Amino acid sequence: MSETSPDDITSTEGSMPVTMPGLVYHPCYSALNLPERHRYPITKYQTLYQALLAAGLTPELFNTPAAISAQQLHSIHHKAYVASVCSGTILPQAMRRIGFPWSQQLVDRSLVSVAGTRLCAELALSRGIGLHLSGGYHHARPAEGAGFCVFNDLAFAASSMLAKGLCKILIFDLDVHQGDGTAAIFADNPAIITASIHCEKNFPARKISSDWDIGLAQHCSDTEYLETVSQSLETLLNWHQPELVLFDAGVDIHSNDELGLLDISTDALYQRDLLVLSACRSRNIPVAAVIGGGYQRNVTALTQLHLQLFKAAFAVNGLTLGAKIKT
Repeated sequence: MSETSPDDITSTEGSMPVTMPGLVYHPCYSALNLPERHRYPITKYQTLYQALLAAGLTPELFNTPAAISAQQLHSIHHKAYVASVCSGTILPQAMRRIGFPWSQQLVDRSLVSVAGTRLCAELALSRGIGLHLSGGYHHARPAEGAGFCVFNDLAFAASSMLAKGLCKILIFDLDVHQGDGTAAIFADNPAIITASIHCEKNFPARKISSDWDIGLAQHCSDTEYLETVSQSLETLLNWHQPELVLFDAGVDIHSNDELGLLDISTDALYQRDLLVLSACRSRNIPVAAVIGGGYQRNVTALTQLHLQLFKAAFAVNGLTLGAKIKT
């Protein structure tokens, strides 16, 4: 794996070359030793990567991020918080809010995953769509982590893209949990539009206002959900005309999710991802997607839900995931 991969691939159904979505993955995403029966499905990243290989992708199509430095996180997080995490001096109660035991492995993984979402955004700018097999750590606020989120990758990627010269970025968060950390980080930054469509009566109990928040009732229907996503996205794209969309494609909205409290079907999950990617493509807006949350102890079933994002991205590009691909 490398940070470069073929720019074009050819669909077996036609001769016109199409742009391959930029894919980002690192083996360290699942290389975290957690206590037995820990709530977080840490193996899902490796399982998703293996499923994509089984569907016909090859390792050289995946871009491997290199860890950022702790100092680079100071653009979005307080120096004291970053230092406490990286040195292991963070207080036990602060780690309990995050939900993981502290380890150097966790620090290293977090720095790589944050870098991966930035790389995903860079690939989106050059290819139209970037897909990160991690990311969505949207509960990390300027001075603390929470809800399995150590550092906020979405915020770091957005901040990095502003530094590269972009003027307007939309963070479109469709994880079942509200993106409170992202909202807190960009509360006073008009260049970053934060939007969250989530289950209202769910974590976090104390929400922080995004630029656009819709809290859905528990057990809402597929139809209501898709209409809400479609109308919200159309409004946000028309109002703000962003130069880049960062899309948190969390699958914890699914009816089988153990922490979600919504009843969205697998088909509606696919339709949601297709809707978001197609809307951005039709306006020539690059979109960088992260897989976000998903909580099932059956990791094989969970992987099938995360695969919907990749199926949708390939469909938007005129490809079929699982079909033979010629580089």
